[in-house]
Amino acid sequence: MNAPELIKTGINEQQKAELDQAFERARKALATIETYDQARVDRLCQAIAWAVANKKVFTGLVDMGIKESGLGDAESRMNKRMKIRGVLRDALRQKSVGIIEELPEKGIVKYGKPVGVIACIVPTTNPDLTPAGNAIYAIKARDAVIFSPHPRAKKTSFETVRLMREALEREGAPADLLQCLTRVNIPMSQALMSRADLVIATGGQPMVRAAYSSGTPAYGVGAGNATMIIDETANIEEAARNTRLSKTSDFGSGCSADGNLVIQEGIYDAMLAQLVKEGGHVASESEKAMLRKAMWDDEGHRLGDTVAIAPQKLAAAAGFQIPADRKFIVVIGDGIGKQHLFSGEKLTTLLAVYKYGTFDQALSMMQAIYNVGGKGHSCGIYSFKQDHIHQLALAAPVSRIMVRQPQSKANAGAFNNGMPMTSSLGCGTWGGNIVSENVHLKHYMNTTWVSVPIKEDKPSDAELFGSFYDARLEAA
Repeated sequence: MNAPELIKTGINEQQKAELDQAFERARKALATIETYDQARVDRLCQAIAWAVANKKVFTGLVDMGIKESGLGDAESRMNKRMKIRGVLRDALRQKSVGIIEELPEKGIVKYGKPVGVIACIVPTTNPDLTPAGNAIYAIKARDAVIFSPHPRAKKTSFETVRLMREALEREGAPADLLQCLTRVNIPMSQALMSRADLVIATGGQPMVRAAYSSGTPAYGVGAGNATMIIDETANIEEAARNTRLSKTSDFGSGCSADGNLVIQEGIYDAMLAQLVKEGGHVASESEKAMLRKAMWDDEGHRLGDTVAIAPQKLAAAAGFQIPADRKFIVVIGDGIGKQHLFSGEKLTTLLAVYKYGTFDQALSMMQAIYNVGGKGHSCGIYSFKQDHIHQLALAAPVSRIMVRQPQSKANAGAFNNGMPMTSSLGCGTWGGNIVSENVHLKHYMNTTWVSVPIKEDKPSDAELFGSFYDARLEAA
């Protein structure tokens, strides 16, 4: 690459050299892992997972990530090591080498193949979990990964990858199956994505859009604005407890954290009181006005200094104080729409609550919220009324609906639901993504379909066309 080309890409000679070396080493490592059988691949997945998911090591990574980025809550972030266990569980239960599926009635046999070198964009809020989860699925699929860490948390991501590389070496496998760039910035990430075989981008919307415009096949994620409907049949104690768990996880930094509660008017006061029991502080009208000014600028753009911080710090940033035992802030919604900023994504320890009368009104309010933001991501409901759950499933423009579960701990997979474990949530065309499901092992593989002849499966024209079929027209 000559000087004009370097200027065009925005990277310098040192960055180009790092990329060149990373891809050369990754391709060499790929040639080796492609020869491994299923048992060897599975053992490598276990090795790299344990290297970072054991409590002693993960505690250090969590502390490092929070100190480096200034974001997140150590206690709740520690729980993310359980997600690594979940990803490993799902990976080990599936095949990825040779024949991975057989459909004898269709004469189809499927073979799993690597996709090649994956460019993985790591968000600042998950500098340890994202590399670990992506590495497990990639190694399972016999891929290589080059990670592009967020500059604000790059040391933590680099350490996470270093530990997994050491685990690979101890097993006699190429360490270069997993690499982490050091000279990271936006042009470097863009150059990485343009040269890879596949991109998995978890992070802010500008980076996801860059992934889709890189010219490389890409899995991205959409913005969140998780909304929960709480109807008159809900267990209020359960709903309030789960709301607290979801809202406070890593100080609300995840796009899955509960952002809005739409509550039936008959239980509204009781639910609000239960939220206070769970540690909520209900903001006064003056406090709400101060929060709005602190969290968004005059043009409605969210201010980064209020993202993923404790509620006491959020209140202080707005200019007031709340008791030390409060775990999140609740604002009473005063409307839904682009001009009502609290109805959009918050990404911090604050949620908005709204009151509805009929369930049709709840559905209309839910849809209005997603017109503000978060289409394609996640929704939920606390109800024991199957018809309400069904109506929500028909109406919600989202890829996943959690029933009576804490959104941020459930929609990316949990040990008590069947969602695939992941840290990347596809949001379908609603969210500008290519998939509307959790990104998991199958997305890290190419698949070869082998077809053999079967007994002819050809319905008659009368069966196919039904009442439209007219034998006279065929005889003409």
